[in-house]
Amino acid sequence: MSRAGTPAQESDLISIDEVINAYYDLQPDPAVPAQRVAFGTSGHRGSSLSRSFNENHILATTQAIVDYRTAQGIAGPLFLGRDTHGLSRPAERTAIEVLVAGGVDVRIDSRDSWVPTPALSHAILTYNKGRVADDPARADGIVVTPSHNPPADGGFKYNPPNGGPADTDATAWIADRANALIAAGVDQIRRTPFADIDSDTLGRYDFRQAYVEDLRNIIDVDAIRKAGVRIGADPLGGASVDYWALIGEHYGLDLTVVNPEVDPTWRFMTLDWDEKIRMDPSSPSAMAALVARRDEYDLLTGNDADSDRHGIVTPDAGLMNPNHYLAVAIDYLYSHRPDWPATAAVGKTLVSSMIIDKVAASLGRALLEVPVGFKWFVPGLLDGSVAFGGEESAGASFLRMDGTVWTTDKDGILLCLLAAEILAVTGQTPSQRYAELAEQFGASAYQRVDAAASPEQKAALAKLSPDAVTATELAGEPITAKLSHAPGNGAPIGGLKVQTEHAWFAARPSGTEDVYKLYAESLRGPEHLAQVQAEARTVVDTALGG
Repeated sequence: MSRAGTPAQESDLISIDEVINAYYDLQPDPAVPAQRVAFGTSGHRGSSLSRSFNENHILATTQAIVDYRTAQGIAGPLFLGRDTHGLSRPAERTAIEVLVAGGVDVRIDSRDSWVPTPALSHAILTYNKGRVADDPARADGIVVTPSHNPPADGGFKYNPPNGGPADTDATAWIADRANALIAAGVDQIRRTPFADIDSDTLGRYDFRQAYVEDLRNIIDVDAIRKAGVRIGADPLGGASVDYWALIGEHYGLDLTVVNPEVDPTWRFMTLDWDEKIRMDPSSPSAMAALVARRDEYDLLTGNDADSDRHGIVTPDAGLMNPNHYLAVAIDYLYSHRPDWPATAAVGKTLVSSMIIDKVAASLGRALLEVPVGFKWFVPGLLDGSVAFGGEESAGASFLRMDGTVWTTDKDGILLCLLAAEILAVTGQTPSQRYAELAEQFGASAYQRVDAAASPEQKAALAKLSPDAVTATELAGEPITAKLSHAPGNGAPIGGLKVQTEHAWFAARPSGTEDVYKLYAESLRGPEHLAQVQAEARTVVDTALGG
C-alpha cells in the first residue's frame, strides 16, 4: 500500500551531518556524466551523496560565473541568497569564498537568513532600474536552491542582470567552463577562507523588507484587508516563512503562518506520490496536511523551498490544479488591471492547459506559447509586451499595476496573494471561478505521465521532426498541428507536440532519467484523455522507429 500523502517517518529522514560531510569529502569524477555540472531549466542540481553536488562543483561553477561576468562586462554587485536546504548554507559559503577572492561586490541578506528566488530577482531589477543594457555597473545574482527537490539535494542558479533564469547560451558557457575547471583541478581556483572574510567585506541588503514593502504596487492588499480574507500560509519549511509573517503584520491582514517550522530534514512533510519527501505545493500528496485543514480558512496557500512555486487550497475544492489556477489568474488580472498595456500578451508554456488559450481569446489578448522554462518569458516581462507568464508546474509572475516589471523569475508568494485578492474583490474562490470557466470552455482532463525511453530514443525524440508523425487523426479528431518549435517564439521545444481542436499531447525527453514525459489534455473528459494518451504513445513509438 502506498504511503503517499502520509506523514514522513524517521526512516524517511536524511542525516544532515552525512549530507554536509559528503559535500566536503566526496570528489566528483569529471569523466562520469552524472557527476558533471549540468544546468537544467533552473540551474545545476544534485546530491552530495551521489557526487553531483559537492564543494568542487560550487567552487568551479562560482569561478565560471566570475569569468562570465568579466566576459559580459558586468562589474556591479552580485546579490546572493539561499533557501532552507541543508546543503544551501555550505554552498553559499563556498561561493562567497570564490566571489570575494575574485573581487566581486557580494550583497548577502542583512538578516543572514533565507532569500526566496522572487526576492532575489526583485533585488536585481530594483538595482538595475534605469541602467542601460551595457552599463558595467549592472547587478546580477545567485540563488542557492534546488527548489522543491528532496532534502538531500542542493541547487545553484545564476540570474543575470535581467533578473530571470539565465538563458541556455549563458548556462552552457558556465557549465562548460566549470567542468573544465574541475577536470584541471580546483586547487587552481582562488578562494578567500570564509573565516578570514571581514564582516565589512560583504555588502548587506534587506531582501525581505524591500520585497514586502513593494507588494502594494502589484497586489490590492487593501482589498484583502478590508474583506477580512482569512489566509493560512504554509511555507512548507521554505524561505518564505519570515516573509509571510511580515506581510501579515505590515499590511494588517488576517494571515496565519500555519507551519512556521524550518527543519532541513522536512520531518513535518507528508510524502509525495513516490513516497519521497518533496516540497511541491502543486502535489496533492505533498500538500495533504494542508488540504486536511481547508475548512479552517477562507484560503490556504503553499510554497516550495525557494518560494518560486505556489499551491492554492480552497474550502470548496481542496488543492487546485495549477493549470486551473493559471487560467483563473489570467482571466482576473487582464480584467482588473486597467493600466496594463492594451497589447500585452498572455504567456504560457506549450504544455500548459488549452483552457488558457480560450481564456486569452475571450479577453482579446494574443497568446505567446513558448517551450518549457520560465526564461522564455523574461524579455516580454521586461518590456511589458507580456503581462503574465505561467508554467503548468505552478510557477508564474506578472506585471505591476502600472504595467512595469515586477520579477522576471517565478513568484510563488505573489500568486498566493493574488488568490486572496481574487476572493476579496469578486467574492468567489479561484476554484469557484474555474468551475464557471470550465462550464464556458469545456472541462479539462490533464495529466503528465512518464514512459520508458533509452538514451538513444531520448536523443531522437529531442530532435524529432513533425514530418515523422504520419498519423492524420488523434483520438477521433483531425490533427490540426504538429510542432517541434514553439509557435510563440520559434524556439525548439526539445520534443514534439500534436494537437486537435479539443485535445493535444506533447512528448519531451527527461534530462535526468531514461524516460520521456508525456503531457496530454482533453476537453472531452477523462475517457477521451486516456484515448489520447494511448494513441500518443503509438505515435511517438512509431516516430522513434519502435
